[in-house]
Amino acid sequence: MNDNNADRSAETAVETTEAAAQPERDAAAVIEALNAENAQLKDRVLRTLAEMENLRRRTEREVADARAYGIASFARDMLTVSDNLGRALENLPKVEGAEANGAVKALIAGVELTMRDFQAALGRHGVKKLDPKGEKFDPNFHQAVYEVPDESVPAGMVSQVVQSGWTIGERVLRPAMVGVSKGGPKAPVKVESA
Repeated sequence: MNDNNADRSAETAVETTEAAAQPERDAAAVIEALNAENAQLKDRVLRTLAEMENLRRRTEREVADARAYGIASFARDMLTVSDNLGRALENLPKVEGAEANGAVKALIAGVELTMRDFQAALGRHGVKKLDPKGEKFDPNFHQAVYEVPDESVPAGMVSQVVQSGWTIGERVLRPAMVGVSKGGPKAPVKVESA
């Protein structure tokens, strides 16, 4: 009987040791699961914060673009007014001294003043006039209408401006319609040192 009791005592001791080790294993498994869940939640929070920061930046950029370029269609419509004022100034008779009567002088001065004020108002809203005469042809800012055979001007240079171009901010509102030189030497290429 003693052997049986000894065997039972040994079995009970093993079971007790295993039972005591079981909660330790369960606690370790629970801690490991909680740590994994914690890491996963941290990752989700960090990703959400990054998304929110990207959304904030994108919204700021869109608001800035809307402020800068929101009047683009209105400004594009106003360019015909500027063109017409320019044509009126070009076609007014050039009168000086005794030939000019007060009414004609006042008309010319009024149209010139209106043209300057109008272009200043456009400039205050970021709309700038392009004056490409003498510059190298750039298809991003110029629209070639025809080629001009001129040996005195390097090839590929804007030699005549048919209609002025306009930009708003960094964007082209209307490209300048230009005549490009054809027959002279090639335009010098600027070499940038490294």
